[in-house]
Amino acid sequence: MKKFILSLMFSAVLSAASWAAVGCDLNDPDRDVKRFFPSSSGYKTAYFSIDKLGGETLLKEVEQKLGDSFQGLYETIDVPYTLYTIYKGEEIIGYIHGINQKGRYGGLQVFLVYDEKENIKNFYFQKLTSKKAKELRSKEFAKQFIGLNLLDFQDYNPKTTETSNPKAATIKNPDPEDTVDFPATLRAVKKNLILVNIFLASRK
Repeated sequence: MKKFILSLMFSAVLSAASWAAVGCDLNDPDRDVKRFFPSSSGYKTAYFSIDKLGGETLLKEVEQKLGDSFQGLYETIDVPYTLYTIYKGEEIIGYIHGINQKGRYGGLQVFLVYDEKENIKNFYFQKLTSKKAKELRSKEFAKQFIGLNLLDFQDYNPKTTETSNPKAATIKNPDPEDTVDFPATLRAVKKNLILVNIFLASRK
């Protein structure tokens, strides 16, 4: 009987953990900040959640801008988001922010490195399980995002993968037969851009 009760308690703990909100932090912030901002003198970490920042009203605003509904473990209203602000002395020289996104074989962790004006300086997957992982992680694929910003993704539709913006429209799928991980990546990029814009605006 005692073993049965312990087993139930253990299962309850696992169940609670499996439904907990999933954030996305850099595996090694000191290393990654220096890698993308060699001239940086330091960084600060700030934590945000849609729940605390604006609740259901903000969630609807984000979904409207994204053009899709939040769903699943990676997109609950209380997901913690980590924003790294990079400094050179007293000057802000950029930001790093990552999000989780559901892919074909599990979660993708899509990080964007921004300059001080919210333009993308770099793009990379911290985590990616895909048959085309090599192509999606390639420098050629990442280069397509450099210099783009929220305006370039504003009318990108994650449901149809259509956009009238010529810059976003020219981003090439390294595997035209992949109908899951490439669209998931573009959705993650747009969501990342939207959230960073909202988080930075909340500081003003």
